[in-house]
Amino acid sequence: MTTHDPIPARLAALKTTPTPDLKKQWRELFETEPPPFNRRYLESRLAYRIQELTYGGLKPETIKRLEALGEQLDGGNIATRRIRAGLMPIAGTRLIRDYQGVEQIVTVLQSGFEWQGRPYKSLSAIARAITGTRWNGWVFFGLKNHRRSA
Repeated sequence: MTTHDPIPARLAALKTTPTPDLKKQWRELFETEPPPFNRRYLESRLAYRIQELTYGGLKPETIKRLEALGEQLDGGNIATRRIRAGLMPIAGTRLIRDYQGVEQIVTVLQSGFEWQGRPYKSLSAIARAITGTRWNGWVFFGLKNHRRSA
């Protein structure tokens, strides 16, 4: 990295870029539609992708090692891996929802979620605890559009 490297400035600009522009960048950099995850997820994945395209991605041996670790976790079950890769935010992701003027923060765990220091198996259980009514947790936290299936 040189002193004239534009990448740090591009990464810093992500924080103030309007969400529609982040989605446009996603389409350009990933050549797919952006996922329905929250803004912070888009920012972090775009930051990684910008660096990956500029400086290079993971080494082949690192990819093989990660795949082997993934197989240890899911027993080689391709269906589980696809669900995890396609839908579930990665562990450590924070989901933030303002509900009736109160910011609700959920942390994604390896197997489940944490809200207010307590573990939960589903986002729906957390949404129910917050609202007192039945909700699809994925819709409540903006991870899935209630008009679409998937």
